This record gives sequence, structure tokens and C-alpha cells, in this order.
Amino acid sequence: MRLNEKLKASKKNEFYCSRIFPYIYRFIFRTYFRNDFICNFLSKLVILPPEIKKQEMKISQLREKIKPWMLPIAMLGGLVCHDFIERVAWLAPYLIFVMLLITYCRVDPKEFRVTSLSRGLLAVQILGAVAVYLALLPVDPALAQGTFICVFCPTATAAPVITGMLGGSVARLATFSIISNMTVAILAPVMFSLMGTEAEIGFVDSVALIATKVVPLLVLPLLAAFLLRRFVPKAHEAIATRQTWSFYIWAVSLFIVVGRAVSFVMSEPPAMVPTMLWLALLSGVVCCAQFYVGRKIGARAGDKIAGAQGLGQKNTVLAIWMALTYLNPVASVAPAAYVAWQNTINSIQLYLKRKR
Repeated sequence: MRLNEKLKASKKNEFYCSRIFPYIYRFIFRTYFRNDFICNFLSKLVILPPEIKKQEMKISQLREKIKPWMLPIAMLGGLVCHDFIERVAWLAPYLIFVMLLITYCRVDPKEFRVTSLSRGLLAVQILGAVAVYLALLPVDPALAQGTFICVFCPTATAAPVITGMLGGSVARLATFSIISNMTVAILAPVMFSLMGTEAEIGFVDSVALIATKVVPLLVLPLLAAFLLRRFVPKAHEAIATRQTWSFYIWAVSLFIVVGRAVSFVMSEPPAMVPTMLWLALLSGVVCCAQFYVGRKIGARAGDKIAGAQGLGQKNTVLAIWMALTYLNPVASVAPAAYVAWQNTINSIQLYLKRKR
């Protein structure tokens, strides 16, 4: 009886494997945003046929091909879905929180060391941001704020991934990512208040108001990651091993924040077009400068790739959100353009790496 039951189960399994699951997988793949939990569960139930494995390879390749187009898609979304984006704009900080949590879950506290590389990059991030702001303030406050946020913004959550692909130290950059975000959490309320945000209330009240929104957003993901590692290790490992989720969350959050920025630009009068063009140009200048300076600092510390990515690759989703929320909204054009500049530089670096 047991043998017959096993044979029947085997035939049933083979039937589902060869007939049913390929159609299910094709439907999932066709939607692109496939659910990893479901796919992993199905793969444990049956031995997937070769055609499905090929499709899994194709979807990863499709993801890489679509990624460079996320910025124009987000801008198009701002044009087409103006009203809808305003309704879901409240999701942006929560998506940023989740992205940071996923990144922090792969950081081992034992590897957390403040090195000369972190100190050098952090000095440029803070002092450089103040320098460009003071230099451009007499010209135009909007230009000063837009350029400032492109330098002051912390390292991107995807920077360690690109660093690993280029052959740099992932651990070093992940450590600097935490330091960079914590520094922004501490200094952002004071700096934004000094720039004149929330002008209708006092300076101290302004700092407190901004701190209640920025500090939890940047600090709580780190605390949550450490608590998960300590008390719920299985959940921590599940998050740490699913770094690809960051791409999907990044895509949605980019759609929202860049879409909001584009929607704001659409409502601006034609007289603001020169200012917006200057913001886009200046963001390109500081982007190239930060990659160059970061590379020089990294070379002295023994890891020029980590230095370049740590200083040059920014969390532009966070930058756009902060600019729209606490600065002159037109300043958000600079970090929105920065997305295109840094993705272009990363694409060139990855191409040259593959060519070698």
C-alpha cells in the first residue's frame, strides 16, 4: 500500500511539475514582481523542470535591464498619475524604513569598526555639504539647498551591492552606510532649521519637529535589525538573504518621490525652468566630484572602490523626500537628476569591470 501511495504521489507530483506549475510560473514571471516566498515554497515541493530554471534566469536578467529605466518610468508616472501619487505619498518614509532595515540586516555588528575611510568620507559629506551651500547661497537659495542635499544625503542602501560587484569591501561600505545615516539623523534637524524651514515656529521647536520625523526613520531600522538578530534570528536571516527585495521597494519609492518632484515641477511657472536646469547641472558636477574625491580617499585607506561608492552613490529617494518635506520643493530637482548621474557612472563602471 505504501509503495502504491508513493507511486501515485510521484506521478501526481510529476504531473504538477510538468503541466501545472510551468503555467503558474509563467503567470508569475509575466507580472515581473514575483513573490519570492511562493516561488521558494513551490520549489521545495517539486523538482522544477529546466524550462522554469531558465525562466528564473531570464527574470533576473530582465530586472537588470529594467533597472536603468526606473527613473524615466518614475518621471512618466509623475506626469500620468499626478493625483494618484499625491494619495500614496505618505508611503515614502515607510518604504525608506524597510529599505534601510533590509540593508542593516546583513551587517554583522562584529565587523562594525570606524576606520580612517569612514572618517574621511564623513568629513567630506558634512563639511563639503556646508561648503557648497555657503558658496551658492548668495547666488540662489534654491540652488544652494539642492546642491547641499546632494552632498549631505547619506550613502545609498544599494551601494554595498555595487561595491561588491566592482570588487570592493562590502563590510567597510556597509559600516560607513550606518555611520552616514546616523550622522544625518543627528544633524539634519539642526541644519534644515538653520536653512529656514518651518519658519513660522521657533528654532528649537523646528529642530524638535524635524527630529521626530527624521531620527526614527534613520535610527529605528538599525535598532530593529539588531533586535531581530538577537531575539528572532530566523526572521533576521530571512531578511538578510533577500536583498533583492530592496530593488522592488526602491522602484516603488522612486516612483512616489520622483513622481512627486515631477508633479511639483509641472506646477512651477516657466520662469523657474532656468533654475531647475542649473540644479540638474550642479547635481551632475557634485556627483562626479564625489566619486572622484571618494576614490582618492579610498585609495589612501586601501579601498578606492568602497571610497568612491560610499561618497558618490547616494540615497536619492531619501534626499528627494527630505527636499520636498523640509527645503524649498524646487530643490528636489537636484537629487532627482542625481539619480540619472550616479546610475550612469555605475553603469560605466560595471561595463568596464566586465570588459576586463
